[in-house]
Amino acid sequence: MTDPTISIDKKVAFHTLGCKLNFAETSALGRSMAELGFRRVKAGEQADVCVINTCSVTDTADRKCRQAIGQIMRRHPMAFVVVTGCYAQLKPDEIAAMPGVDLVLGSKEKFDLALYLDSLEKRQKAVVFNTKVSAITEFRPSCSQSDRTRFFLKVQDGCDYFCSYCTIPFARGRSRSATIAQTVEQVQLAVTQGAREIVLTGVNTGDFGRGTDESFLDLIRTLDEIEGIRYRISSIEPNLLSNEIIAFVARSKRFAPHFHIPLQSGSNEVLQLMRRRYTRELFAERVAEIKRMMPHAFIGVDVIVGTRGETEEYFTDALHFIEKLDVSQLHVFSYSERMGTKALEIAHTVSADDKKRRSEMLHHLSNQKLHDFYTSQIGCDASVLWESTRKGNAMHGFTENYVRVSAPFDKSKINTVEKLILAGFSDEDTIALSAVNSIN
Repeated sequence: MTDPTISIDKKVAFHTLGCKLNFAETSALGRSMAELGFRRVKAGEQADVCVINTCSVTDTADRKCRQAIGQIMRRHPMAFVVVTGCYAQLKPDEIAAMPGVDLVLGSKEKFDLALYLDSLEKRQKAVVFNTKVSAITEFRPSCSQSDRTRFFLKVQDGCDYFCSYCTIPFARGRSRSATIAQTVEQVQLAVTQGAREIVLTGVNTGDFGRGTDESFLDLIRTLDEIEGIRYRISSIEPNLLSNEIIAFVARSKRFAPHFHIPLQSGSNEVLQLMRRRYTRELFAERVAEIKRMMPHAFIGVDVIVGTRGETEEYFTDALHFIEKLDVSQLHVFSYSERMGTKALEIAHTVSADDKKRRSEMLHHLSNQKLHDFYTSQIGCDASVLWESTRKGNAMHGFTENYVRVSAPFDKSKINTVEKLILAGFSDEDTIALSAVNSIN
């Protein structure tokens, strides 16, 4: 058990890498440490404990985790260093071998961090606590606050899909979720803490309710009745984004017309190699239905380039398909080899130069699609939720359909919603629209 005396006037520093889910979970860890008397370290102070919550979605993510661990240790050389998260679940021994690391906690153990802090004395060798992923069955709800305005609420964890390129099921376990009642409690708490917008997040968000009689549609119907909040759905698989969900969002009171849908490839042959559970035709149908119901909806799309099996012919076919999609932005990722995945059994590989070239082509297409979408919104009425981030004399916020808007800084507007007419681009280098003509 933890010795309560270690937490007297002790300071903790957190560093989070990766997805919104990780940020939500770090917030939960922060609250558990606060209950023990730890406080967040302030600028210039030395932390007694450093907690690094890691990602392992790509080789680049692993490298960034190692760099972050080193940077944190140099910044807080006397701190007790704890590493957790997906990288810690997948490669605990690799992390434990790093000089200066004291404790490595797997995906199950991280939520019981306080129980493992029996001493804050630096160790000669890191201690590892790591449960087999098959034994991870419990769901731990968590909610993070990116600033005073937007909260990220974890409603689901794990994945049963086992796509050929992905290690997430090996890092986070099988699909599981909160109940609707638990989620409502988390939302109501966030509202009391000043949240004006909540992003529903998970590994496979649309799989909410796995093992129960509840569904994601049941969840959003219930949440739509809670006043004083706006919701976004962070990411949802196209095969789980039913027409019923689209229709509900279109007529809902509080869900934003904003969808983030992973496509991963516009080639059916590559989708099959990836072991995805849909075709590009189904994806196109979902996009068309969203635009039919909500013409101003923002649609963000994940795409991976350079996967094993992606020939030049397949990539060109995918590019032409994506060019025709009525989507707003692409989030482009370059494939990297992941140990233990089925993708390694595919013979054809893509060179680093070809990956870079294909990525650049898709980034260029994304920039054009985003510019076109923003241009289509000029002159439209919008409700902007202003954020606390300040850049020079400007402040920024987002409309319901995820248009980034700038206006002269006004502290009194932070965390408030203002109705505006979108006037035009603020400058050539900023993907934001100037907000003018406030609508009373």
